[in-house]
This record gives sequence, structure tokens and C-alpha cells, in this order.
Amino acid sequence: MRNSPTLKTTAPSPLITQVAGTASAMLRKFAIRPYLPPVRQREREVAIVSGSRLPAARLYRERGYGNQPTIVIGGFVPDATEVVEFQRPLLTRYGAVYYLNYPRDGFHLLLFQAQLADLIESLNLRGERPVLFGVSFGAGLVAGFLRDVLPRDGLAIRGALFVSPVFCAEDLVRPASERTGGVRMLESNLRRILAARHAAPDEVERLIQRARRCFQGLFGHGAEHRTLDWRHLAIRNKIMAVIDQTPVRGGFERTLAIEEFQQPVHDTPLFSGPVLTLLAEAEESLLVPNSPTLALCREPRQYHRVFPGGRCLTVTSRQTNDPVVHASLIFHHQAYNPVITAWYRRFSAPSLMAEN
Repeated sequence: MRNSPTLKTTAPSPLITQVAGTASAMLRKFAIRPYLPPVRQREREVAIVSGSRLPAARLYRERGYGNQPTIVIGGFVPDATEVVEFQRPLLTRYGAVYYLNYPRDGFHLLLFQAQLADLIESLNLRGERPVLFGVSFGAGLVAGFLRDVLPRDGLAIRGALFVSPVFCAEDLVRPASERTGGVRMLESNLRRILAARHAAPDEVERLIQRARRCFQGLFGHGAEHRTLDWRHLAIRNKIMAVIDQTPVRGGFERTLAIEEFQQPVHDTPLFSGPVLTLLAEAEESLLVPNSPTLALCREPRQYHRVFPGGRCLTVTSRQTNDPVVHASLIFHHQAYNPVITAWYRRFSAPSLMAEN
């Protein structure tokens, strides 16, 4: 059993934090800019079929120095532009980085897939094949895209990187008959929201407000007992604001999208190219004990049937009292970054990639 974390929480003075945070925001604003891909045909077609205005993802681009672009798709929170704050320097070393931030006022799966497909086609037309970088909920979106859209539309990607993937709803919510080990706060919230598709608006609002407090608590807990610099504090403030300001409809529709996720079929390849799956050493702190995704990733034979060119690693902390938890790219970037860097380097050595 691990000891309780004893890392001391320190923070700069409020004035220093405000000045540094403002400077950081200005630099990010110059570096990460809104972007519209030249190809938007699929997005327009989905909008026409729907006959109404749909909530679209907000797309951003950050210039890089190589020809290996990355498309980042985040979890529920934070936004894609924030979740890889401490990975941006290594990603831009290999190419431009594109960020798909989910809309605040809703979520439409087909429109999101159309926007992602349009972006990939735009890059393909320039001779580039991106890496899809999916985090938690975003990894589930990427898996669905690989299954339903990529082969159908004849698009090309270089590889896929999954961080703490949630490939199906059963990773977060167990059947009512399976309550072994107790029910987690997040599991309880999600179960109620998923069951409230036809509930009255005031009931949905109550559930989303409860879920907001849950996510704020989860992120706040991750910040406890550790040294936070001004970048951590700036990102934390932005995340808390996003959680607080996302309307009920946005949170509700994004949560319902989990019902569209499907468990990968163990005897059918989902994607045969290079794949890196990174599990946190303490995934069970968020995912349920009988998570199908954890079972898949921890059984090499089954995992390689789904991802023949894949590699699954567990990211661990050097401090036994501070384990790496689900999708902790911000607080445990020192543990994640060397593994991600090594994987990207393999793109320049195909023979090494083929051996693993």
C-alpha cells in the first residue's frame, strides 16, 4: 500500500502568479491560433442534413518545426489546448500541432467526426499524415473514428497515441448488478446522467451541476500536496473556469456521446499502423475494476489483435507516494514526456518501429 502524498504545496505570490499567468496567456495566444482547414466539405454536408445549426468544435493550430503533424483530442476536461501544455515543446519539435476543442454549448458526434476527417484530408493533400493524440474520452472518439470513418473515407494517418483510453462506457460505469469495490463518485454521476436522457430539464441541470463539482474535485485533488509553478496555476484556473462556464447542454450531450463508444473487437484490427497506448499506474483510481479497456490493454495477445503495430506501456512515477493517475499529463509530465518523445523518434527509424 502506498503512503499518503507528502509533497509540499507551494505557490508564488498572487501578484507574481497574475503577472506570469498574463504573460503566459499572451504567449499562448500568439503561438496557438484559430485555424480553418481548406477542406470543409464533410462539415458542410452534416450541417445541411441536420437542417439546423450544430455545435462545432473549435480548431486551433500551433506551428512546428518538422513534417510530422499531431492532432490533439482531449478528455472531458481540460481542453485539448491545455491538456498537453507540458508536451507542446516536444510535439512541435516534430511538426505542427492541431487542437480540437469541444464546443461549449453541445456536442454532435457526426459533426465532430466530419471536422476531424476534413482536417486529416487537408493534411493528406499536403503530403502529411498526422498522429492522432487522444486522451481519455478523446481516445474513445479516436477509436470510433478509426473504426467508422478512416477506412471509409480513404484517409491516411501516421499513427495513434492513446493516453488513459476510455474506449467504451463500461470503462466508467458498471452494470447495476456489479457493485464490487464500491461505487466511485464519477461512476455514480455518469450513471445518473446517462439514465436521464429523457428527464426534465431541471433534473438534468441538477445532475450536471453535481458532475461539475465532481470534476472540480478530481482536478483539485490532483493538485494537492505538490509543488505548483505559475504554469500549473494558470492551467488550473483555466480548467476550473471551463468546468464552471460550460452550459448544461454542453456537458449533457458530451456525456451522452459515451453511449456511442464500442468495445474494440478482440479478433479484428482497429488500426494496423503504429500505436502507443499509455496507461497510468493508478488507472483504477478512476476506471472501474472490470474495465474492458484495461483488460484489453493488459492482455498482450488480445491487444495486438486490435493494434497489430501497437505498444502498450504503463507510466509510473519515481515517487512511491505520488502515483501517476488517469490522464495525468499535466501533473506527471516528467513521467510521460520521455516515453512520448521516444515513440516519436521511432518514426525516423521504421525498422525499430517494426520490431516492437
